[in-house]
Amino acid sequence: MSDQATNYDDVKQYRLDPEREAELVRTAGECVFCWANKAGHPLGVITAYVPVDGKIWMTATRERVRIKAIARDGRSSVVITSKGTPMGGGKTVTYKGHTVIHDDEKTKLWMYNLLARGMAGRPDDGNEFTRGLNPELFVKFLDTPERVVLEFTPEMSIPFDGDKMAQGTAAAYAQFAKDAAEQ
Repeated sequence: MSDQATNYDDVKQYRLDPEREAELVRTAGECVFCWANKAGHPLGVITAYVPVDGKIWMTATRERVRIKAIARDGRSSVVITSKGTPMGGGKTVTYKGHTVIHDDEKTKLWMYNLLARGMAGRPDDGNEFTRGLNPELFVKFLDTPERVVLEFTPEMSIPFDGDKMAQGTAAAYAQFAKDAAEQ
């Protein structure tokens, strides 16, 4: 039995397949957006997002510290988990990349409408905010002079599939039991 079958030191074999990664990004709707402050300390917030053409689009107001940090240095990361999605828990992807700030009206309204339609179309997850969400009214709440749009472009990914790890663990347990019975 190989070491990879008997311990979790190397989890590269448990990578999320590209199709499952795309499904995760398409269905999660929330991510952890991370950046560094002036001192280089990493920070992050959970935020709603819209995936379009391989990019992650988010929004915030100018007074948020993340906007000032991204204006200074666009290096950032996004972490997405399958928890709470139809995929079940245990699937994740972390992206390293760069973020650009947009403040033009065309981009802002485009993104707000996508976000509103996406949030209104989500299955009822018990969140009072999204239950019965009116997309047109939501866009009006978002469309303020201080709001901007963030465009995150992934440059590297770390995908993980807990289902593969569970299957590998079950096979290793079965082999351990078989080996023990034979002794």
